[in-house]
Amino acid sequence: MKLDRPVTGGPCWTELGTDDLEGAKGFYADLFGWRPETDPRPEAGGYTVEHLGDAAVAGIAPVYQESQPVAWNVSFAVADVDATAAAVRAAGGVVALDPMDVLDMGRFAVAFDPGGAAFQMWQARSFTGAGLFNAPGTLGWAELLTRAPDRVTEFYTTVFGWTVNPSPHYPQWGVDGADFGGMVTMDENFAHEVPSHWLPYFAVEDVDATANAVLMADGHLLMEPVSQPGGRRLAVARDRQGAAFGIYAEGGKD
Repeated sequence: MKLDRPVTGGPCWTELGTDDLEGAKGFYADLFGWRPETDPRPEAGGYTVEHLGDAAVAGIAPVYQESQPVAWNVSFAVADVDATAAAVRAAGGVVALDPMDVLDMGRFAVAFDPGGAAFQMWQARSFTGAGLFNAPGTLGWAELLTRAPDRVTEFYTTVFGWTVNPSPHYPQWGVDGADFGGMVTMDENFAHEVPSHWLPYFAVEDVDATANAVLMADGHLLMEPVSQPGGRRLAVARDRQGAAFGIYAEGGKD
């Protein structure tokens, strides 16, 4: 991705909601070398910030209700989360969690686009988001898988002002032309029960070696490593608890 830091409208954070916090910490420590720091405050609910070196790179949190799926989520930076939530509703989306303060760190809301994909909005205070993008073990791309490409394109360009690189095969999202993600139209090759969703991709040094490490850690591969035009190589995996995420070789999907 062409962004190297959180900017308004772009992805600023990715967060795993899981029903096995300790298992997830171990899985991603082995896979990416992450160092977990769990907030000790009771009101934080066990929220864990994962680090590479001194940089915060992702979050892991327990699921907070039975209906919440085990899944990775993508947060987008906004200047005013209350105003953005109103824009989501006006554009045909649904606000699932109204804006709320998160300690002294920022203000947060959860929404669904018109195609049913969940995403998060983050108004920073003391915490701006990831301290590192695009390096091995960090967020490098955000992909929307949807069955309503036209509706969601209008939605996101209206709500966030995103630019769109209109490739007929793989449209790409950007902030002022700096691409950070793409869109896949879900067709008959996707099982009906798979919902529309945002999929974070993490950069790695070697896709094949990382895919093998997923299997060795009792994860699964949803898409085996494959090479794309331009030399990029990628795969899609699922951790032990069932959360899907992508991996790609350095230099891919930029």
